[in-house]
Amino acid sequence: MIYNINKPIGWTSFDVVKKIRNITKLKKVGHGGTLDPFADGVLIIGVGKGTKLLTDIVNEKKSYNATLFLGEETDSLDNEGEIVKRKSVPKLNEDLVIKILNSFLGRYIQKPPMFSAKKVNGVPMYKLARAGKEFEVKPQNIEIFNLELIDYNYPKFTFK
Repeated sequence: MIYNINKPIGWTSFDVVKKIRNITKLKKVGHGGTLDPFADGVLIIGVGKGTKLLTDIVNEKKSYNATLFLGEETDSLDNEGEIVKRKSVPKLNEDLVIKILNSFLGRYIQKPPMFSAKKVNGVPMYKLARAGKEFEVKPQNIEIFNLELIDYNYPKFTFK
């Protein structure tokens, strides 16, 4: 079986897997892609024979919503880090923001941030980074198919 679970902020993807294992009393439970603990959204869960379908699901197109706050940088590159830089940013009009978003469309080799939920030797990178451990981050091929501005309220904007 495959389930769509709305993962709440504060839970890890593995927290959801543990909860489903507890509810179903089955050991064979997995997820179709890690969401960072500060992210909420749909987490695809495979139970029993459904875990075999997760490999195909992981390779499907996904959609994310994100909010960007212009002019601040955190040490973790996410909303949980300490602000390490502040810069004045000119107010951009909505058309220019859309043009900038569209410039990101296409294929890229992306190095995941150190504070991501991606795993290195089975350990989430954010745990290694917070512990001050050094590790190699392997770049990945990604493709951005679409970027859509949802809300723009300077200096924040939300996009999909």
